[in-house]
Amino acid sequence: MKRLVQFVVILGISFVGEVLDRLIPLPIPGSIYGMVLLFLLLAARVLPLGSVRETAHLLIKWMPLMFIPALVGVMDAWGELMKILVPVLIASSIVTFLVMGATGWTAQWMLGRKRRGERNRD
Repeated sequence: MKRLVQFVVILGISFVGEVLDRLIPLPIPGSIYGMVLLFLLLAARVLPLGSVRETAHLLIKWMPLMFIPALVGVMDAWGELMKILVPVLIASSIVTFLVMGATGWTAQWMLGRKRRGERNRD
């Protein structure tokens, strides 16, 4: 029952994100609005982390299953994809390394801020 309630909370926030997508004339998907809203509610401690933690871990555990339909779509369009496979692989590789670098830099920057904050408190 606990996971069902947590799932309904996450689903409700996702629904609000979809409503925001319809109301705000920006090219941002509703799922992004929902995730940002969930983050803001958790960061502001309006929504306690414990109220979604278990279900969030469960959803993350099962996330690879969500990519199966996309993979089937790629396999369905394989003939067309073969024509542009090399540029797609090059672009994907470059973007992957850029994202990895940006993520690493951001994590190091945030850890540095945290360490400086801990030193200033002492």
